[in-house]
Amino acid sequence: MSAVFAGSEEQTRAATASKDRLEKRLGSKVRTPILPLGIFTMAEDYHQKYYLRNSPLMKEFRALYPGDKEFRESTAAARANGFLAGDGDPDFAKAEIEKLGLSESSKAQLLRAVGIR
Repeated sequence: MSAVFAGSEEQTRAATASKDRLEKRLGSKVRTPILPLGIFTMAEDYHQKYYLRNSPLMKEFRALYPGDKEFRESTAAARANGFLAGDGDPDFAKAEIEKLGLSESSKAQLLRAVGIR
């Protein structure tokens, strides 16, 4: 299930406004619910960053982030995981890819994942 969890009224308003803009741009309803944030429990480390863990890039990320906590909390790993899932705007991916500290072949793989050849 995809969902947006808001921790305050301000976050709920921002999420609703973003959802409204997206629906207008797409011309269809976005079914992702906006829900109140309750008690949050972090998933076990082995559940974190599924797409990245199941890709050849994981070896490179393990060298960059050898500890589970560092890997789990890495913005670079989170971005790469999203790109591998096919998420992310291609222009954003091109701008961010250089900041991840990866080899040229890994950068190329991530760019392909978001549709850039």
